[in-house]
Amino acid sequence: MKLDVAHQVPGRVRMKIPEGKGNPALLKQIADTFAAIPGIEQVTVNPATGSLVMHYDVDQHDEFHGGLQHHVRQAGGYHAPATEIDEFARKIEEEAEFLARNSESARAVVDFFKQLDREIRVATDNNVDLKILLAAGIIGFTVLEVGAAAATPVWVTLTLFGLNHVIEMHTRHDDGGPAAAPVIVKP
Repeated sequence: MKLDVAHQVPGRVRMKIPEGKGNPALLKQIADTFAAIPGIEQVTVNPATGSLVMHYDVDQHDEFHGGLQHHVRQAGGYHAPATEIDEFARKIEEEAEFLARNSESARAVVDFFKQLDREIRVATDNNVDLKILLAAGIIGFTVLEVGAAAATPVWVTLTLFGLNHVIEMHTRHDDGGPAAAPVIVKP
């Protein structure tokens, strides 16, 4: 995930998070993680712009920046092990983005599926996404059309992929303690 420091003055840091634009659940999750940094007094997120503003105690400037660097490094350094299905999905996403740069129709389709994924995540409180629904649909279709006995390798593989993806979505990267600062989500 890309985090860019857009502006910084003593006591305040504004970050732009492109993946957070239009995704309040993701921004809230990031804000909750940053709220645990010592010295943070308040975190405000704006889903319309994909930004996060942290207000911190200037007397704890060094502790704040050390904690911020630790959290950013930890978030950026963690990557779940990629499976063949993850690699295949990544290639499809890259190809879709390439096509979308050259075609308005492809852009509309890509944007539709990104929005659908975002809405599914918001509706399920980030418990389910489009990948999981697609895997469940393929499992159901395979079992109904081919039969459970003949489709065992396919549905087992897809079930494991779905479970792995759910676990990856819910892996916490902090100590799980309560947030030290309030998080405000702008409408």
